[in-house]
Amino acid sequence: MFRWAKRNGRIFANPTTRIKVGVRNDSLLQPLEQGDIDAAVAASTTPAARVMLVLAAVHAARGQTMRRLLLDDVDLGNRRIVLAGRVCPMDELTRHVLTEWLAHRREQWPNTANPHLLIHSGTAVTTKPVGKFWVCETLKGKVATLDRLRMHRQLDEALVHGPDPLHLSLIFGLSEAAAIRYAASARALLAPPPQP
Repeated sequence: MFRWAKRNGRIFANPTTRIKVGVRNDSLLQPLEQGDIDAAVAASTTPAARVMLVLAAVHAARGQTMRRLLLDDVDLGNRRIVLAGRVCPMDELTRHVLTEWLAHRREQWPNTANPHLLIHSGTAVTTKPVGKFWVCETLKGKVATLDRLRMHRQLDEALVHGPDPLHLSLIFGLSEAAAIRYAASARALLAPPPQP
């Protein structure tokens, strides 16, 4: 109706253009299958790939966070790692994988001045972080990509410790909306099936 009125000069602007219709229906988040996770672990054959796998699967780090991670953000002595401004305790697996990567990094590029944790032959001669494409290529073609592993970790936390959005927000630094979405998915997965 408003389109007709505007076309015929009855009104100058459609007052309904900015009205949102309906509510966004987020689908239920599902955990990954163990076989998909095992395939991702098997595909992570390089030290850099193992670091990215552990950061996504254990600490729920985003690709951008991994790319921007500096050497100063890793404190092996105190077993801490700073991810997106949050200080996280470092478990034994993360410490082992990071130690392996740092030894490889030191051996491959002993004179690099790049302050970033993750580097490759192209970024070792600069001070720039690795590119988004390089990080995304790590598990390309697998069901359990780095992003899916991150989501699985956050959903697993909600399933194990209860669907509490505040807890998820504190642990992973999630936004309010994201924490509520993970909590709602966990609540739905934990609910008993309806009786016929």
